[in-house]
Amino acid sequence: MLESFSFLGTYFPLYIEGTITTVVISLFTVLFGTVIGIFFGLMKLSEFKIFNFKIFKAIASTYIEIVRGTPVLVQVFIWYYGLSTIITIPDIYIGESLNIAQLIPGALALALNSGAYVAEIIRAGILAVDKGQTEAAQSLGMKKVMIMRYIIMPQAIKNILPAIGNEFVVLIKESSILYAIGIQELMAKTSTIQSSTFQPVAPLIVTSVLYFILTFSLSRLIGGFERRLNKDDRN
Repeated sequence: MLESFSFLGTYFPLYIEGTITTVVISLFTVLFGTVIGIFFGLMKLSEFKIFNFKIFKAIASTYIEIVRGTPVLVQVFIWYYGLSTIITIPDIYIGESLNIAQLIPGALALALNSGAYVAEIIRAGILAVDKGQTEAAQSLGMKKVMIMRYIIMPQAIKNILPAIGNEFVVLIKESSILYAIGIQELMAKTSTIQSSTFQPVAPLIVTSVLYFILTFSLSRLIGGFERRLNKDDRN
């Protein structure tokens, strides 16, 4: 059984490269996906009307339904091929395996996909905050922006932290789909190792362990942050 993993001594640097690429893509996706999610989550809660039509809510709802109703792989291909017809992305490599021309459309597709789910999480977290607190703040003369920033959002973030953490874990795993557009992340490197060693299973087992380490570490980190917030509240 151990002989099946003898390739590790030769090919482990490829796993390291793939893991680093996966982490970089995930960081980009988490950052922009969260910003997009907050933006559209607030848009969906907007009461702004034009001719008695909630335009911002309609735009956000349309975006969320389209993204959640189509496969992420299709979205990746649309952005990969569609973006190249609009602008020319320079073919520049970061390191040995991360190409800007592939990274930008791939990370953008995943960020927009994640943003739709984060938007619903944000919306649910805000709605979960007791309306009485908003009314009390308004009675003190606070403006809506201040109420949202200092009263609602801090409580909403604490409520949605487990769901946001789960979305981040999903993003790490979903980054493997970018293998389809040639990004040399962990799954792409695994495929290279499979082809070189003629072993279909053992390289995948190693890849599964690496994904588990990444997702488990992130889960523990978020769990620690959540416990710290709860401890601060008790104090």
